[in-house]
Amino acid sequence: MTTQPPPYGSQPPYGSQPPYGSQPPYGQQPPPMPMAPPPPPPTTAPQGFGPPPPQYAYAPPQQPSAGPEFMAVDAHNSIVVDVEGVAFEDHGASVDFPWPEIRSVHYKASPNGKSLMMAVVLPDGRFYECVVEAKPRAQLGEWFGQLAGVLGYYRPMG
Repeated sequence: MTTQPPPYGSQPPYGSQPPYGSQPPYGQQPPPMPMAPPPPPPTTAPQGFGPPPPQYAYAPPQQPSAGPEFMAVDAHNSIVVDVEGVAFEDHGASVDFPWPEIRSVHYKASPNGKSLMMAVVLPDGRFYECVVEAKPRAQLGEWFGQLAGVLGYYRPMG
């Protein structure tokens, strides 16, 4: 005996075939889902939370010890003397000389008495110069007074 498939358009009797997916038959409520107990509270903070371990503690960047500074600036050039060394800027080109790389520093007034002329001499004999115009001219005398103290602080004689 062979069974024939039901004719086209006929449906099997209700309840003889499971509904699509895991849905209950039309009009019936699904059974309630079992509730899982909440997880216990953690005894330690999760990874990545809480204060960092001691080896990763934040340390602010080291600031160089404060010391006197000198700065002379005109429209095109500048000279800076500070705790890190001497810096020249000449028409946008700059060069820094750290104190350990400097043999000596020399300065004088220009022949016309309107500018500060400074030279940095390196241990191998090379030297670099920068000229900054003093406006007004009286500023040149102020710069000389400041430079003597600042250079004496960083490069004491002897």
